[in-house]
Amino acid sequence: MARIYLDHAATTPARPEVVEAMVPLLGGGYNPSSLHAEGRAARAALDSAREAVARVLGAAPREIVFTGGGSEADVLAVVGTARAHAERGRHVVTVATEHHAVLHAVDVLERDGWRITRLPVDHDGLVDPGAFAAALTQDTTLASVMLANNETGVIQPVAQLAGIARGRGVLFHTDAVQAAGWLPLGAGDLGVDLLTLSGHKFHGPKGVGALFVRRGTPLEPLIVGGGQENGLRAGTEDVAGIAGFATALALAEAERPAAGPRIAALRDRLQAGITASVPDAVVNGAGAPRLPGMLSVAFADAPSDALLIRLDLDGIAASAGSACAAGSLEPSHVIAALGLPERYRRGVVRFSLGRATTEAEIDDVIRRLPALVASVRIPLAV
Repeated sequence: MARIYLDHAATTPARPEVVEAMVPLLGGGYNPSSLHAEGRAARAALDSAREAVARVLGAAPREIVFTGGGSEADVLAVVGTARAHAERGRHVVTVATEHHAVLHAVDVLERDGWRITRLPVDHDGLVDPGAFAAALTQDTTLASVMLANNETGVIQPVAQLAGIARGRGVLFHTDAVQAAGWLPLGAGDLGVDLLTLSGHKFHGPKGVGALFVRRGTPLEPLIVGGGQENGLRAGTEDVAGIAGFATALALAEAERPAAGPRIAALRDRLQAGITASVPDAVVNGAGAPRLPGMLSVAFADAPSDALLIRLDLDGIAASAGSACAAGSLEPSHVIAALGLPERYRRGVVRFSLGRATTEAEIDDVIRRLPALVASVRIPLAV
């Protein structure tokens, strides 16, 4: 029986076109900072990739900084901007359901004396724009709110929040790692000053990320050494990986208008099938706008670790939430923030669909899931 992969939010397989773009550069991967002909060829490939990413974001090539992944880009955005703009103040606003890269970055700042406001969310995972506005002060340096949550797929009103921040002179960063290929990423339309991407979330290579940095945004580098990436991220660039990243992003953006509605219909089919056939199942973020391919379900009294093992043995790959927190027996900070009752918190499964997901696979999961959930449910004490 063929396995069914529903963990695309954790990572996506590299597309053949991406591998094809990378292979020649892996074999002849010269240093793009070198002045000889080989180095100039590498520089040309790097420049071409930067231009391709900039086109998707509606940005200038110089506003694109390549990094070693989404986490590095998040930390560079949060810590680098706060430190570079500390003369304004030492206050940062973020949201309780952010990715750990952002939350741990603000932890670093807090230990260094910054004041951090971590805004709560409602039961659907949405932040209140009024509460966001009220949290901004004259000392606020930066606000960071992710575009789409990596566990629930809930989409925050980033353009509205960024507009509020801009009106108060506060810089705004968004983690758009999960949104690439599913939502429009025009930095101008979103109104953000910094935006994070990670290649392996849209069928690109792992270990390559990018940070959009609006021209004029103060940013202190975290990795120092040479002057690569306009002095914002030292180290010889991974030209092959960056070329793969740019190829994957361009393909994802070109296919987005058709892929989004198709995958959303499959997500809705899966959601309807689960809620109709599995008792005591709650869809997290059901009342909020969500990414087309993300479905987070809490199954009462069904421990997620046991359920995920049963799913895996039955040929279905899913997760409890962020792969970055895999192995933890505690409910994730995202699920905890939604205020679910305890019997639901420990039974969360994230099904994340991808472009290769089929209707037959979804129907197969719907058919098999009720028995799998029932097999791990712990009866209530009488």
